[in-house]
Amino acid sequence: MTEYDAIVYDLDGTLVRLDVDWGDVAERCAAILRARGHDVSNADIWAMRELAAANGLLDRVDDAIAEFERDGARSAQRLALADDLPHSVPVGVCSLNCAAACRIALELHGIDRHVGAVVGRDSHETVKPDPEPLLHAVDLLGAEPSAALFVGDSDSDREAAHAAGIDFQWVEDRV
Repeated sequence: MTEYDAIVYDLDGTLVRLDVDWGDVAERCAAILRARGHDVSNADIWAMRELAAANGLLDRVDDAIAEFERDGARSAQRLALADDLPHSVPVGVCSLNCAAACRIALELHGIDRHVGAVVGRDSHETVKPDPEPLLHAVDLLGAEPSAALFVGDSDSDREAAHAAGIDFQWVEDRV
């Protein structure tokens, strides 16, 4: 791993698996929006977040999501890739989960001592696949994007890395 000056990981599905029933999360978000007269038929969590943002309800929806994430982080499953830590270069996390949930899960498994930066959904104005949160994580680690690697498990991870000019690797290619 010496070819990079920093490595940033996605969290859920990469280092740990949060114990979250995403169907329950979607139902809570939908209930918040329906109570205010919004149609959320066929909307996933991310579409509901966008609808909430457009209607002044993003804080309420994000608080509901974060509650599930924090609870699910307390019983998160450690994944095999976490066993690769520490590295000889700085390590960070850039996640769509809230930062508190990231920290809880990292602490639960003793991974936190190997992670120098955590950028969650609530740490930045935008979320992946926008490149800015990932660039922020790399900056916090003191590295240049061209000398960093992002490891993730989703298309939004890959898209964020590409847009940021950061090398990307799928989690399954590392384990």
